[in-house]
Amino acid sequence: MPTTGDVRPVDGPPLGDSQVQVYAVAPRANATPNEIVDGFLESMTSDDPKFETTRQYLTQRARRAWRPSAFTTVLAEAPNRSDRPLSDRDPGVTELAYTLTGEKVATVDGQSAYQPLAPTDYSETLHLVREDGPDGKEWRIDMVPDGLLLGQSDFRRLYRSVDKYYFAAGRTGERPTLVADPVYLRSRTDPATRMDTVTQAVRRLLAGPTDWLRPVVRSGFPPGTALKEGVTSLAADDNNVLSVPLDKKADDVGQGTCRMMAAQILYTVRDLTSARIEEVHLQRPDGSKLCVLGADEAEDFAPDGLSSGQDSQYFVNAKGHVERIPGSTRGSGTPEPVSGPLGTVLGAGEIGVARDEQWAAAVSPDKASLYVSSIVSDSEVPAALVSSKGKKSEDRLSAPSWDGRGDLWVADRDPGRPRLLRAVGGAGKPQEVAVPGLGDGRIEALRTSADGVRIALLVGQDGHKTLRIGRIERHGEGEEQQLSVVDLRQAAPQLTDVTAMSWSGRSRLVVVGREQGGVQQVRYVQTDGSTPASGVLPGLNQVSSIAAADDEQLPLMAATLSDGIVKLSPGDNWQTVVKDGTALVYPG
Repeated sequence: MPTTGDVRPVDGPPLGDSQVQVYAVAPRANATPNEIVDGFLESMTSDDPKFETTRQYLTQRARRAWRPSAFTTVLAEAPNRSDRPLSDRDPGVTELAYTLTGEKVATVDGQSAYQPLAPTDYSETLHLVREDGPDGKEWRIDMVPDGLLLGQSDFRRLYRSVDKYYFAAGRTGERPTLVADPVYLRSRTDPATRMDTVTQAVRRLLAGPTDWLRPVVRSGFPPGTALKEGVTSLAADDNNVLSVPLDKKADDVGQGTCRMMAAQILYTVRDLTSARIEEVHLQRPDGSKLCVLGADEAEDFAPDGLSSGQDSQYFVNAKGHVERIPGSTRGSGTPEPVSGPLGTVLGAGEIGVARDEQWAAAVSPDKASLYVSSIVSDSEVPAALVSSKGKKSEDRLSAPSWDGRGDLWVADRDPGRPRLLRAVGGAGKPQEVAVPGLGDGRIEALRTSADGVRIALLVGQDGHKTLRIGRIERHGEGEEQQLSVVDLRQAAPQLTDVTAMSWSGRSRLVVVGREQGGVQQVRYVQTDGSTPASGVLPGLNQVSSIAAADDEQLPLMAATLSDGIVKLSPGDNWQTVVKDGTALVYPG
């Protein structure tokens, strides 16, 4: 056993191999009740077309009633069944019941939306009867819960996370901005629809956003638009052009709207094909073109911050002043002081840099005051934009964050008046934002998304910090506009304590936390609460903050208590960048 060195998590082999395929097998003649139940559960993990073989384990009535596509229940392990009742050996027994048990960890609803759950006991009953068959009386299942029941390893083998895209609502006069809406789709062909993954993604896109995101986004597609009848496969041609035939609902859309529709499709399917799709052609049912959109043109609709420009990194040096590492160096350049008071005279404890890299907000070292200043030109020391009356530093202001609209967010943790604040454009009197789902919790840290419609919150309650994702709803226009953060949902339920987090792309966050009784780890989580199979990153100790860019190819950065500021580039290990520095951030 080693006696020195870092504590590092060790990953086991992947739970699911995407190349493994399970084939459904029909029940044999005179199958025992155990064989019927086991065969049915095994068949649900296959790609059985329309579940026709799976349905052979059911009675005639149950075959017609069972709805496998209604939802999916995910268990930590494959379901357990109760032992075979001794009474089934008696030929006079005509019915039996089996109990299926396990630990439920997630569900996927009829919209393909993933919902993580705190592990809870699962228990359902399968009822079997003897039914007349070609070989006489045969055991079959006549009462079965709707949906599929899968262990976590089978779920990861069969499904993949896919981001479909809609436009942020309420942005009159602003550039249309796409928002990611993650769902889980079959990795190969969907048994129910016989569609490949690309076609499934487009079908789900046309069906509209998931219920959680629906209030804050809109689609360019006319309501009810669907794929042309009979389309089950969409593939790019040799020129990487994807043609998508739609039904008549979209026949009369204008060119501007059609281009927005094409952008939604292009961003939705761009990561699902082996070759980059260079162009999307939308077609009418008769094959005539509605519009054409190239990949370069689609950048006009990209989520804020996901442009080709490279983000610099910013941090607070040992003197409390803000320095910048040029973005073109990918975290390896020589730090340089920013212009203005933040780079010379104004002390900073925590910082947030606007996405255009023109302005920065800084919380004072005692966390009592928030200042906003230019970082590209000299100016006078500004007056405090926000002040906290908390008696302790940990009860004062959080680190600030800028959304994709250019608004500044900060939390005041004063126990006497905890509040979430937003300053339009980083100026003027901050407005208090309601968070009705907080209960007795308190916002300890926050990060707004590039699209401006979601916010990640670290919520402290009962001695623990958990990660929540909220939806930012806007009511009214101009100065009278009121904001609220609603429908908070757990984004990392497996972690009992989260100490730091950052957005890392369109629908993913990187978090620092620990499981119950575990050691600190750095991992990725999706905004829907799911965890990628390879989400745990190389071990790192004593992390105080974490920072990721909207561009996932830029290095992950972290501030540690022992090694200063370190970076993790794709395919590399952690490397020290600045020994004496804290509070590193990317713009946002």
